[in-house]
Amino acid sequence: MDRKRLGNLGERVAENFLRRKGYEILGKNYSSKFVSGPKRGEIDLVAKKDNIISFVEVKTLLSQENFLPEDKVDFQKQRKIIKMAESWLMENKIPLDSPWQIDIIAISLDSDAKKAKIRHLENAVF
Repeated sequence: MDRKRLGNLGERVAENFLRRKGYEILGKNYSSKFVSGPKRGEIDLVAKKDNIISFVEVKTLLSQENFLPEDKVDFQKQRKIIKMAESWLMENKIPLDSPWQIDIIAISLDSDAKKAKIRHLENAVF
């Protein structure tokens, strides 16, 4: 399975997981661009539960890989997600001091057994 298909599958798994946990999905694949130029980044899922908006980074790997999916969210990626979250809030006219957080959903897929191990790391980036 190529990386794009694996990522799309992981995002669908994460969305269903969040819905089962009582989250309302507010958006998917939010991206913002500089006035002229490339996009600055993307937020996989924007969800809300208990009046807290969660900006969710989904990382999906095949279970035979030698590291954890969440390890792929390095310091540079975290800073980019924070800027994108602030951009989403401003674009949706939500005050920046409203309750919000950045979560990571780490998914390890076992394609042979057709099972997924899901870890939801809430408020993982600050």
